[in-house]
Amino acid sequence: MADGEGVLERTLRVLGCFTDDEPAVTATTLAARTGLASSTLHRLLATLVAEGLLTRGPGHTYAIGPRLWELGELSPLSLRLRETALPHMVRLYEATGENVHLAVLDGATPETTSALYVGRLTGRQSIPTLSRMGGRGPLHTTGVGKALLATRDESWLRQYFRAPLERETVNSITSEADLRADIARTRALGYATTREEMTLGNVSVAAALPRVEGLPPVALGLVVHLERADERRLGPLVVQAAKDLHHDLRNT
Repeated sequence: MADGEGVLERTLRVLGCFTDDEPAVTATTLAARTGLASSTLHRLLATLVAEGLLTRGPGHTYAIGPRLWELGELSPLSLRLRETALPHMVRLYEATGENVHLAVLDGATPETTSALYVGRLTGRQSIPTLSRMGGRGPLHTTGVGKALLATRDESWLRQYFRAPLERETVNSITSEADLRADIARTRALGYATTREEMTLGNVSVAAALPRVEGLPPVALGLVVHLERADERRLGPLVVQAAKDLHHDLRNT
């Protein structure tokens, strides 16, 4: 049993080396980051490749394999949430022509929690964004993140504010008092907004769904260019899309 636990821990250590910035990593880098002996690492890599959890790439690199993707698609975030959300995301995109994001609250503790993007629609005329499906965004600088923050109770928020609020742009909110005021505004309006707080030139509008049993907290949002950001028009569209999605999720 101890050996099995050791293998799992070593495997997770290896898989944890792959990031947005480095989706392909050499064995040398993996050894340095995991601290595993060369012989142990190469045996583990050979097994992971044979099972399809990793794949070999050019330049003696390794990347996440198709078996991990296949297993990930069995998650309720894919089978239940994203598949149910897709028609609503399409309608929202058709109504606005803007980026549509679907995100959930994810993290072991409030201090380490972020918005995990589980769905994304974009078009040729949509403004470029930093987000990607499977990527993460800070709660305090993204529309979906702020919408999710507004669903949390005071006990959760107190823990969340123990960690510093990192500045992404000159417009990022980095004080607890200001962010709490923004959370109050979000609750009053029914939707959250950001203005150039994650990326300059971008505005986001997002709404959280009421709680759905079996799923983490969910938010749906838009990211638009500052010049096209008509909050009075976009806010109700996002709120209605979130309501419609919640209705369908409750019936699946």
